[in-house]
Amino acid sequence: MHPQLQQRVDGLTAMRARTQFATAEFYAMIGKEPPIQKIRYQVKSVGTSAYHIVEIATGKVRGFRFTWKEAVNFAQILEARADSVKVTLSQAVLQ
Repeated sequence: MHPQLQQRVDGLTAMRARTQFATAEFYAMIGKEPPIQKIRYQVKSVGTSAYHIVEIATGKVRGFRFTWKEAVNFAQILEARADSVKVTLSQAVLQ
């Protein structure tokens, strides 16, 4: 990655971490629970038997599937990965 681009990415990552820390600190000060993490991925139909899995924050397509059930399963896997949770789906769940 180009050094200036990497520098910008690192700066944005640091700012994001600071905002999350400040938000948690604020909620601790007022004695309330922080809001629950919202859904990160959305399944969108893009034609007959075609579905995109879109990251809501960026609008980027993170994957595609050709059945709704597979698309939803993939979106759930991406959500779990974002939460640092290992997920394996058995064949019974996929059917």
